[in-house]
Amino acid sequence: MIGTLTTVFGDQIKRVIKVSKAPTVISEDNVYQEGDPNVLSILDEMVNHLILPGSGLDGMNHLEELMEKAESGKSCLLLVEHYSNLDLSIVSLFARMAGGRGQAISDALVAIAGMKLNEHNPVVAAFTGAYTKLVIYPSRSLLEMDPEKDKAEIARGNAINRAAMKSLIRHKYKGKLVLVFPSGTRYRSWEPDTKKGVREIDSYIRSFDYMCFVAINGEILHVQQTDMMNDAVSHDVVRVTVGPVRDCNEFRDKVLAETSNDEDKKQAVADEIMKELEKMHTSAEAERKKLLEK
Repeated sequence: MIGTLTTVFGDQIKRVIKVSKAPTVISEDNVYQEGDPNVLSILDEMVNHLILPGSGLDGMNHLEELMEKAESGKSCLLLVEHYSNLDLSIVSLFARMAGGRGQAISDALVAIAGMKLNEHNPVVAAFTGAYTKLVIYPSRSLLEMDPEKDKAEIARGNAINRAAMKSLIRHKYKGKLVLVFPSGTRYRSWEPDTKKGVREIDSYIRSFDYMCFVAINGEILHVQQTDMMNDAVSHDVVRVTVGPVRDCNEFRDKVLAETSNDEDKKQAVADEIMKELEKMHTSAEAERKKLLEK
């Protein structure tokens, strides 16, 4: 470890806060937020400072194939492992670094993001403003609320989610690649359930045409049990692996055909997605270790 976000990137944090236009309060009127290129360049700078030689993206041909389908009017998903708040930054930058249609692919990304990133910390909100995103009120947060005591907040959350779904329907057939973290949160080793897929991901699979799984190996930002800005940073070789284009309906139908009637079918789909990502991660990690040994 070489420090925390605040100690290593103090200058970048000041610059981001100065240029950011990201909202710090979410309403049904601002759930769709366009990325800010001024913030993007600063995040690129931070990632480039931390990654070591050998870092890069495998499976660019799969990304380009998915992009072609999106441009033809199909709805397309990227299902990405989630280890840190730099995962989206890494995928975006590495696509551009790979050449080819990388810039167009990066520009087409629309990330599904929980509203915590905007509302809980203005610095985090400023950083996430680099990327185009669709903000939702996480269902797990709504389920934890008291129906009577939190009635107003539940109503607000439901209104935000209705607006987000309407916006998703408007944008998903317009050449976009909708990026979703199927775990719904960053993986935290002290909470094993954070690597479990959320049931809601089944709704995305059911309503999209094509998808690619994306594994991320290597860590330059490490989740801590404190504030996000105190996450630890380190240098590492980071590899992004994009799997083949998959037909969403075929994938889902196969999972459901192998699921018994007494099982939670939505959770079964989510579990299978996480199994696929884990297989990719394990395979990619073996290759990454070879790079580290050179």
